Amino acid sequence: MDRITLSVKKIIFQPLKEVGAIIFPECCLFCKSELTTNEKHVCGLCELELKRTYFEEFKESSALDKLFWGRVKLEKTFALYYFNSETAIREMLHQLKYQHKEKLGIDLGKKIGLTLKQSALFSDLDALIPVPIHHKKEFIRGYNQSELLARGINSELGVSIIKNKTSKRKHTSSQTKKSNQERWENVATVFQSQDLSEYKHVALVDDVITTGSTIESLANELLKSNEHLKISVISLAFAQS
Repeated sequence: MDRITLSVKKIIFQPLKEVGAIIFPECCLFCKSELTTNEKHVCGLCELELKRTYFEEFKESSALDKLFWGRVKLEKTFALYYFNSETAIREMLHQLKYQHKEKLGIDLGKKIGLTLKQSALFSDLDALIPVPIHHKKEFIRGYNQSELLARGINSELGVSIIKNKTSKRKHTSSQTKKSNQERWENVATVFQSQDLSEYKHVALVDDVITTGSTIESLANELLKSNEHLKISVISLAFAQS
């Protein structure tokens, strides 16, 4: 598309965009106040209430590292926020999963990627693996929310995304109201993986980690195809108990 065409389109559509913003202003997902031109998805006040983990600065093991001790060997773990039902992170996760907010997922992934790029925490990664969801759920939802996060991370880190080597072969029920044991039984054998021998270090990308059962199950499956594979975890949120 040439510059003249782009200029004409800008002249035609920019006023319409501005009028649309007046009639249908973008509002904060959490408090519903109108966003300014510099705000995305949540307002500045709600953004301030989000509780960052700062795991990228930890010199010792984090609570997320310890969650998997004795369960599955992981190289590194990271989550951008602590999950708190009283802050905007709850609404962002809900909108991402159930309200078709694809742009939100990519933008949150970019935040994760920028944080990791500045810290160089995952400088040796070969690939990102979004935690797969069952194909029926992905068809209904229209996307895999973990893949959206991975796309945002990729835009900052430039690390490739593996989508066709892992899958979820069983459509499981929601983990939300299950006990730790029930969560594990729900996902223990639901994943399958193809050969990953060409990779040395991959990161599983998930939206929120609670008991860690999903990550444990998927990581164990990946290790079956490559026992020397280094596996890390990158998540948007961590629900610390």
